[in-house]
Order: sequence, then structure tokens, then C-alpha cells
Amino acid sequence: MANDDEDTRFLVQEALREVGVATRSEFVENGEQVLDYLYCRGRYAGASNWHRPDLILLDLNMPRLDGREALILIKSDPDLQHIPVVIMTTSHRSGDILHSYRLGANSFISKPVTFEGLVEVMKILCQYWFEIVSLPLDDR
Repeated sequence: MANDDEDTRFLVQEALREVGVATRSEFVENGEQVLDYLYCRGRYAGASNWHRPDLILLDLNMPRLDGREALILIKSDPDLQHIPVVIMTTSHRSGDILHSYRLGANSFISKPVTFEGLVEVMKILCQYWFEIVSLPLDDR
């Protein structure tokens, strides 16, 4: 998950724990860091516990490299473009929704305002992406 808000990252982590789905999660603060993670560079260079994500949760409004710019770079790279990217942001603007899908987002979710709502969203999100959908295997 790439989100610059520390509280949001913490709440998503807690919601995932409450859902009880066994996932390996990595949390970063901006688009630059998500790309560093995906390309195993910077603090992720040579990381022994690195794994290609099955799903990326991406906020739109972050410092350095925002979610829109990160989405463009992810979806333009043949080695990364198959990874589903779910935009999870505070925006409800139809322009943000349409633009995100045009850039290649696989889903757009407006963040729930309550923790209970977040738990429900994470439950449905995990069920859909990890139990219902068939994701491509990483053949590396």
C-alpha cells in the first residue's frame, strides 16, 4: 500500500488483521517508494524478504510522486502492468475516478469514514482479489 498518511496505513494494517486474511503487506509513503519497492532499489535493494505484490493499493494525493504518476509508470512497464492496482483515496470526484480508470486502474475505492467500514472494504477487497479472481503467477 502506498499512502502518505501514517494513520491510514495503520488503520488498513489493523483492518487486514481483523479480517484475518493471511497476507504479506508492505506499506510505503509515496509513489517514489512504491516504485523503489517494485524495482528493488533504494532501501529495498537486495532485500531478502522482497516479493512481487499480487495487488497494489494506491492513494492519489501523495508527495514526491503522486498516485496518478505512479500508476502511469506501473501500467507502462510490461513487467509490472499485470499487477492489479486499486486506487484507495478520499476523493469522490467523478473526474478522479474516470482519470484513474483511463490510466489503467483496476478499481477505485473511496476510503470509508469509519474503521468498521474500512474492515468491511478490506474483507470484500481481499475476498475478491485473493479468492475469486485468478491472478497471474510470477514466473521469476
